[in-house]
Amino acid sequence: MTVAVSPGAWPALVLNADYRPLSYYPLSVWSWQDAIKAVFLERVQPVEHYDRSVHSPSIEIRLPSVVSLKTFVKPARNPAFTRFNVFLRDRFSCQYCGAREDLTFDHLTPRSRGGQTIWENVVTACSTCNLLKGGRTTRETGMRPWQMPFQPTVQDLHRNGRLFPPNYLHQSWLDYLYWDTELDP
Repeated sequence: MTVAVSPGAWPALVLNADYRPLSYYPLSVWSWQDAIKAVFLERVQPVEHYDRSVHSPSIEIRLPSVVSLKTFVKPARNPAFTRFNVFLRDRFSCQYCGAREDLTFDHLTPRSRGGQTIWENVVTACSTCNLLKGGRTTRETGMRPWQMPFQPTVQDLHRNGRLFPPNYLHQSWLDYLYWDTELDP
């Protein structure tokens, strides 16, 4: 489960058993309620805490800011085909005009002509370009994407994701995240 990240929500960064985030994009975070529940069910161990507690009639619990799974979850080899991952692959910009707002999917071979919703046939397009292209092919419209669509690797998405860090990163998370450029080849 992923929650909206804001400082007042007291989210917990979720690490795999090897102390790496379960996912970077979107960043794997749980609400403080889910983190506390997982601690009590002994599914995770707290690694870092906020300077904030919750109370019941008989117990006080410090809110975890970072938790680690007790059992290792093998990461996926190939990223899932999702709207977010297509936008991330295409760096959140229209592949026809470069706009960064009102983003949609565009099928190079339109679905009405048998085009599939797969990595190699979908690009990010702004609403204006998508409507302009309509149910026609890129050849018929003369519209060519800046980058031809491809199935990205996890590394492709990580590299692009470092260009778009989350709006909120708690200080206690920084030792477990790799937002700097030292990972670039």
